[in-house]
Parts: sequence; C-alpha cells; structure tokens
Amino acid sequence: MTSTRTSSASTKASRRLLALGLGVTFAAFGSAIPASAQTADAPAAAAPSAAAHAGYTGSAQEAANNKAFFAAVLDSVARKQAAAPGLRTVTVYYNASQAPSFSSQISSSASIWNGSVSNVKLQATSGTGDFSYYEGNDSRGSYASTNGHGRGYIFLDYAQNRQYDSTRVAAHETGHVLGLPDHYSGPCSELMSGGGPGTSCTNRYPNSTERARVNQLWANGLAKALDKLNKVR
Repeated sequence: MTSTRTSSASTKASRRLLALGLGVTFAAFGSAIPASAQTADAPAAAAPSAAAHAGYTGSAQEAANNKAFFAAVLDSVARKQAAAPGLRTVTVYYNASQAPSFSSQISSSASIWNGSVSNVKLQATSGTGDFSYYEGNDSRGSYASTNGHGRGYIFLDYAQNRQYDSTRVAAHETGHVLGLPDHYSGPCSELMSGGGPGTSCTNRYPNSTERARVNQLWANGLAKALDKLNKVR
C-alpha cells in the first residue's frame, strides 16, 4: 500500500510512505482521495495494492518507513519542546478537521493511547499539528505518510472502516505515529497486529509490551532529538 504525488521526480523521490497493517485490497472501490485531502502533505491518488494483507508479513521497506514517519513526528515535537524547555509533558498535536466522519473514533483512539502511556500525550488542535487525519476512498485501505520534512498524516479509508472495527483502525494507525511497527502475525490482543487476526478482532488497546515500547521510545527518542537540535544550533 503506497502512494505518491507525481508532480515532479524530486517530489516523488522525497516522499516516504508508510503502508499500514489494516489494509485489504478493495478493487471494487474508487481510489481517488477527495479534494479536501489533496494538500501538499497528502497524495492526490492511490495505486491499487498488489496483494491483500491476509497472511502478509510486511517488508524491510515498510519497517524503514515506519521509522521515517515516527522520526518526522518526533522532530516536530522536539522543535516545540526546545522552544519551550519548561514544558513537563511531551504533547503530540493532531488536526482531525479533514476526517469529520471519524471524529469519534479519532478522539477515542487518542483517549486510549493517553490512558495507556505516560511519556507522551495526544491532543487535538484546530491549527497546525504534528500530524493530521484525512478520510476518503483508497484501494489500499488506511495508511500514513510523511514527506520527509516533518509533516505527516493518517488517511482513513471508508470501505476498510466498514469492514474492520473503526476505532481499532484509528488506534492502530496512531500507533505508528507513536513509533510502533506493524506485526501482522500477532494475536488480536496485540493492537499492531492490525488486520492479521481478521475482521472479528475488535481489540482497541495496546498490550503491555506495546505500551512499554512507546514509553521507551518517547523517553529515549525525544532526548536524542533534542540533543541533535542543540548540536545544530
């Protein structure tokens, strides 16, 4: 599940995409993203996925893209933290105004993560966030992307969210923002197993291992990001 804008070769080269574990090929549905989602940070169209995710185990490229997306969000947060060193809580801001159909699921997802981890918090904003949510139709299902310049977004597909538990989809996608990779072969109790356990899986919560991993990533990762910014200055 990948997509990219084709306005120039350089743009295509710089676009880093994150394929998400809840994707199923929806060949019968349109792949165009609504005009409201067609911004500098969102792809204009989607290419069909080559394979369904049943039994899919991921790839090295997807793992690399996972890290790229997390790094972009971490860098954005680190810059704000450096500008206000007195802040005690690391907050990741998201804008969900372009995904009104999923406002409840996105809010629930944020609440789930905020109640599960302590080193980072998610908070809605009507302004420029560290990442945004969009909605529409895409043959690859839901996915996230970063342009490699500190801007990222999550795209929520209508058809996929009718097939899978929608809050699980949103919470899973948000898990990538917080640094977690896909683990399709995991059980339903593992949030990042995505669509691997099938449509009957409705677990919306990260397990203890996933919670601990996010806390570790944001304790160590943010410190490294801030140190990197200080060295550049």
